[in-house]
Amino acid sequence: MSDKRDANRLPHEKGFHISWDQIHRDSRALAWRLDGEGPDDGAWRAVVAITRGGMAPAMIAARELDIRTVDTISVKSYDHQDQSEAQVLKSPDATLMGDGTGILIIDDLVDSGKTLEVVRKMYPKAHFATVYAKPKGRPQVDTFITEVSQDTWIFFPWDMALQYVEPYRGKD
Repeated sequence: MSDKRDANRLPHEKGFHISWDQIHRDSRALAWRLDGEGPDDGAWRAVVAITRGGMAPAMIAARELDIRTVDTISVKSYDHQDQSEAQVLKSPDATLMGDGTGILIIDDLVDSGKTLEVVRKMYPKAHFATVYAKPKGRPQVDTFITEVSQDTWIFFPWDMALQYVEPYRGKD
């Protein structure tokens, strides 16, 4: 019976809801895991956030790791809940980036891996870290905190408003 219910559920209905407190805790855990792992005596030269989702985790990691040089790369790979071809809209400072050596690139989630694949081609020696990872995208990420199933839709706090939600099992 559960297979039939799962087959009729829309992809976003199998949701993993992340609160601000949870993303903060998980981003700090990511920073602690990365502490001392950079190529220059364990230090990182800079943090680059993949916008928009990577901005909050990158800011938290930069604070925890005492990294003052922070930049962004803007990659569009979603229209609402539909994945599309990844497209770079804005790149970080070229002199800062080089081939990526010593650069920590952070995103909130690796899903299919398409976004990270595009960025990794640009900066092959950068270290890629995400807070959450799905199986298809895991090969593109070097460090992550929590893995969720491929069919789980993650609801981040910046995408939500407080409202009533139907129970998982539906109505009586």
